[in-house]
Amino acid sequence: MKKIVSILAIACVLASCDSSKQAIQNNTPQAVTTTASSGYWQQHVDYKMNIDMDVNTYQYKGDQTLVYTNNSPDVLNRVYYHLYFNAFQPGSEMDVRSRTIADPDRRVGDRISKLKPNEIGYVKVNNLSQNGTALNYETVGTVLEVELAKPIQPGEEVTFKMNFDAQVPVQIRRSGRNNAEGVALSMTQWYPKLAEYDDEGWHADPYIGREFHGVWGDFEVNLTIDKDYVVGGTGYLQGEPSFSGNKKTMRFKAPNVHDFTWAADPDYIHDVYKMPNGPTLNFYYKKDLPAENLKYWKDLQPDTAKLMRFFSENVGKYPYEQYSVIQGGDGGMEYAMSTLITGKRSYGSLLGVTAHELAHTWFQFLLATNEAKHEWMDEGFTSYISALAMNELRDEPRANPTSGSYRGYLALANSGREQPLTTHADRYTYNGVYGAAAYSKGAVFIAQLGYVIGEDNLKKTLKKYFNDFAFKHPKPMDIVRTAEKVTDFELDWYLIDFAQTTNTIDYGVKSINGSTITLERIGQMPMPLDISVTYTDGSKEDFYIPLQMMRGEKPTKATIANDWAWAYPTYNLKTSKNVKSIEIDPSQMMADVDRANNVANL
Repeated sequence: MKKIVSILAIACVLASCDSSKQAIQNNTPQAVTTTASSGYWQQHVDYKMNIDMDVNTYQYKGDQTLVYTNNSPDVLNRVYYHLYFNAFQPGSEMDVRSRTIADPDRRVGDRISKLKPNEIGYVKVNNLSQNGTALNYETVGTVLEVELAKPIQPGEEVTFKMNFDAQVPVQIRRSGRNNAEGVALSMTQWYPKLAEYDDEGWHADPYIGREFHGVWGDFEVNLTIDKDYVVGGTGYLQGEPSFSGNKKTMRFKAPNVHDFTWAADPDYIHDVYKMPNGPTLNFYYKKDLPAENLKYWKDLQPDTAKLMRFFSENVGKYPYEQYSVIQGGDGGMEYAMSTLITGKRSYGSLLGVTAHELAHTWFQFLLATNEAKHEWMDEGFTSYISALAMNELRDEPRANPTSGSYRGYLALANSGREQPLTTHADRYTYNGVYGAAAYSKGAVFIAQLGYVIGEDNLKKTLKKYFNDFAFKHPKPMDIVRTAEKVTDFELDWYLIDFAQTTNTIDYGVKSINGSTITLERIGQMPMPLDISVTYTDGSKEDFYIPLQMMRGEKPTKATIANDWAWAYPTYNLKTSKNVKSIEIDPSQMMADVDRANNVANL
């Protein structure tokens, strides 16, 4: 937290990579050193905002100074801002999509269409300048399209100044006022947020229903609000609030994040749980919760510390000084240094959702994938690691803590409705298909990778992935290339078939003839195979059949058979004795869509 390292010259790139990893290890978030000539670059923003909130009208005024550094090799002729609150207006894309999709989110339904003028959300930009020159701009739904006075050159730093008015919508989805549990303000995606520009161009997606993508940077937010309101969220409070009449001004700083969130309510209890050798945990929840729920929020605190330790040990060390779990929102949703979660839950639900949202700190807020394009890397990897974390907290751990994700994916694969994981998050035909793809199939992608390369190699891959890509915007090939560097295997086939197509895995036992087993590949997706054989004399032997195109074998104690080349639909496995029975994939960590043909007995 002490300093943010500036952009270094190309001669220092290698040294800066080492220092970035050291900063993560030292619990100090540090800006990623980027230059276009280094082969990797990302844009940088510094926000300074003064916000004056009227808790009676739910309207607020804002002044924003944004310093934008163009680290790209490209000349930028335009910029775009997200105005997310504009989605909560009758006739918006979010409204119409919710009313026309076959299975709308029950939290949204047709509610947006019924909002009155004093209930809608909006962000109205009053003026905007670039280095002091007034700009022309147009609000197009949830996106502000800006014509620049002067193109932004590679390596150039420019200052945008903006004044805006906004209104907090009635709580419908993620953000809003007066949620179902009476939390006054859930302020997420509430400010004009500069869109991300990367090697694929601009990402100025309209806000239709899914999640977010943002530019890494530093935030300073001065929030003026009613003096009786308790505020929690992103960033560190700077000193004591200052008071003027019935209002107070709180000053926050958040280094090296890509979002800033806060929530406020006059009836929040604020508990502080200090972890030894770890961040400070903050818990904000309403004092009028039923006694049972109040107890759950107390019980949650040491368990959240256990979760924090698990993720830090198994992915990478949490690099900030605090984390907050805050009652608010409409379910559970992750944000920078915090999560919003509804509070009237069973303890199992409260802990489980907290585990999932906290895990998002690693898979999306530190490993900041574009959630609109690669939602499965966000939700899926989070589902995987949070399932492992929850398993550690159980009295009786499960052999496969991700079995629920496998069931969800197999139901999807056999439904006839599956779309590939390359589908944009907003453009799935059904919300249910999006959920099964992003959460279940995404989790299976990483769990099954352990089956392919070996569990120890998967653990090494996750840690290297964090060390190499924290504070960046990794893409699907980055996790695959990381696994290849750990194992020296060829793994592009795994990404292609499982994430970029709807090809399925289906291997079966075709016949047993004495000591010869004939296997068949029925599905189009290739895989290496684990085989368990029981002989007629009662003895057993495990076999491993490598996939030829993988160019290697995972660590195993099984007998290694000859490679199976994918194009051959059948394979003969010759054993030393007569065979009584065989099972393909006894661990069930391979997502075979028809397990009925995986077992054969004489």
